[in-house]
Order: sequence, then structure tokens, then C-alpha cells
Amino acid sequence: MPLLEVSDLQKIYTSRFGANQVQALSSVSFQVERGEYVAIMGESGSGKTTLLNILAALDQPTRGEVQLNGKNLRSIKEKELAAFRRDNLGFVFQDFNLLDTFSVQDNILLPLVLAGKAYNEMNARLQPIARKLAISDILAKYPYEISGGQKQRTAIARALITKPQLILADEPTGALDSRATAELLRLFREINDEGQTILMVTHSITAASHAKRVLFIKDGAVYHQLYRASMSTAAMYQKISDTLTLIATGGARK
Repeated sequence: MPLLEVSDLQKIYTSRFGANQVQALSSVSFQVERGEYVAIMGESGSGKTTLLNILAALDQPTRGEVQLNGKNLRSIKEKELAAFRRDNLGFVFQDFNLLDTFSVQDNILLPLVLAGKAYNEMNARLQPIARKLAISDILAKYPYEISGGQKQRTAIARALITKPQLILADEPTGALDSRATAELLRLFREINDEGQTILMVTHSITAASHAKRVLFIKDGAVYHQLYRASMSTAAMYQKISDTLTLIATGGARK
């Protein structure tokens, strides 16, 4: 059974008095297997953000459903959604979403604090992740004292600390320089190689070229998909670039 199953998603936004309607998603269907690393690409306005919000249970589709490990997200009661997201999903954002009044350590541990975990368990989870992400020496610092790359590694640590079924990454390299971007993508590949499932929304061909599969969204639907197979990162980069060009000219239909 797929870890994530998206079936015929449609999302229509209606103005306050119903005078205008905007169709953000028309019919989106795809599956993500456990352990996959999938990138979603598309032009601004293609529906990527709407799709990500629905996958994160932050928004409800007009039609269709999302199942995570067999559980229909629409069946989760409103009062249980926050706990569901905390326990099953890890989030990595472009702007990091760290709390400046919390230390790096406290930012990472916040999901476990909210879940009521004991300090010994929190510390046992924190130390190996901090070592892996090379942030052990900055745990006592605050976000305004560290670099963008360190902030993003902190955000990744926070996403991993709950042992999520799925990591959702929204333009994770958008605020990073080239060196920090390369480091983050290396970490994502390493984390995925260890079995973590990742779904990343990105405009960056460089970021997408590290994924094992790329879904291209156009006009609110999955228009095309590309599998890495045995391609190198450089070859994947070129294939994505060529595909985006073809899509822009009306070709490369899946």
C-alpha cells in the first residue's frame, strides 16, 4: 500500500458572496511509496501551494481525498488535526519558521514538548540528529545568531525529531546561498537513503534534480512525471530543464 495516496483532488475557491470562483486544482492524482523522494514543480499559479496545504491537512479539497498510510485526512476531526500533523508530518519551510526567542535546541524540541514527551526521551532523540546535521555546537544559540544554512539544518532537525511518516518541504532552498543549498540537498539525499519519505515543492531545477521522481503540475493537474532511474544528478538536471521547456510549449504530456 502506498504511504501517500492522492485521488482526484479538486479545489475551488469561491469569493465571499459566491460571485467569483477560482479553480486551483482540477484533478490531481498520484501516489508516493514509502521511502520515495518526490519533487513537485510547476509555474506560479499552477496549484503547487494549494496541493501542499491540502497534503498538510491545512486546507480541505472541494472534491477528492488524501490518504496517509491508509488514513483519510478528511476523516480526522478538527480538534485532532494539530496532533495528527505533529505526529505524522515533518515540515521544512523556505523561511525556516523558527522562534527567535527560543534557542536552537528548544526550537527542535518544541514538537516533542507539545506532545508531552519526557525530557530523557527528548534528549535521546536530539543528540544523534544534532550530530548528524552538524549542529551540536550551536544548540544553545538563538536563530538570529546563526547562518541561513544552520537555520535550515535546525528546521530539518525539528522535522525529523518526531520520526514523521512524511516530510513536506516547501521551497527549502529558496532562502539559501549556493553552498548552503548544496549542503541541504546532500542531507536530504542522505536522509532519504536512510528510509525517510520526502515530498518537496520547488521552483529550483537544482533542488528537483536530487529527487528520485519529479511531478510537473500545470493548470491544477499532474501534467507529466519524470523518474530518475539510473540518471546522474547532472543528467536529471538537464532532463528536468528540457521537460519544463517542452511543457511551456505544450509538449511532454504524461
